[in-house]
Amino acid sequence: MQNPATATTESDFAELPATAAHGPLRIEYCWVNEAAGETPGHAPLALFLHEGLGSLAMWRDWPQRLCERLGMRGLVYSRPGYGGSTPRAHHVKWPVDFMTAQARDILPALLDALAIDMEERKRMWVIGHSDGGSIALLYAALFPDALAGAVAIAPHVFVEDISVESIAQTKELYETTDLRRKLSRYHADVDSAFYGWNDIWLNPAFRAWNITGELAGIRKPLLAVQGDDDNYGTMAQIDTIAERVPHAELVKLDACGHSPHRDAPDALNEAIAAFVAKRR
Repeated sequence: MQNPATATTESDFAELPATAAHGPLRIEYCWVNEAAGETPGHAPLALFLHEGLGSLAMWRDWPQRLCERLGMRGLVYSRPGYGGSTPRAHHVKWPVDFMTAQARDILPALLDALAIDMEERKRMWVIGHSDGGSIALLYAALFPDALAGAVAIAPHVFVEDISVESIAQTKELYETTDLRRKLSRYHADVDSAFYGWNDIWLNPAFRAWNITGELAGIRKPLLAVQGDDDNYGTMAQIDTIAERVPHAELVKLDACGHSPHRDAPDALNEAIAAFVAKRR
């Protein structure tokens, strides 16, 4: 599979053995800006966690450009159910705590499979968008010493009406327009990806999902970014993060929707670069 994250890099696959938490998994991943890893002392790692309908390919070239700006090498991967990774069986529904499972079980297992040791993890920056932003927050809380810092872009820490309403509208678009065809370019099993995400977010039981209590476990530097035109969440999300994590810094982007890396990439890259530079 050609990887649109860079012009030349092909994605690869990591095999995760079955555990009590999950069955055997094949995870699609790629490295970006690998030349940075050849510098003396080895450049820190930036790890990217995609959105609820995202994949390795849907990032396009943003991870490469950000890593070049930061002087880091990057790791981009598709979570199970997305991109070229093991698809979700169609009869399986994601549980309410699916994001916690990704942070607690899948991400550490992938790091193990790629032989990323604890010393390298301590220098790693975890960068997530939307659901991936929530997973970044959870990883930072669950493994407070296994990263250098985190960047959460348009994350969710509780469920808002605006999120559910927009996700319901997206389902209608998926079933009545060419959205399914467009998304199929980025997922080996597009229905696995779409309905895994859509079904859990529209499940009435998910309305009670809330990770604000977990945020107090975050000790490392944290940047939270939100666009003011986001139709999947409001500023209440990152304002709540600031209440629970006093050392967190917030960036609020004007004229920006749910995907700052597409809507305002220059402003986002500048904010991340300035934040990281103060902590290196």
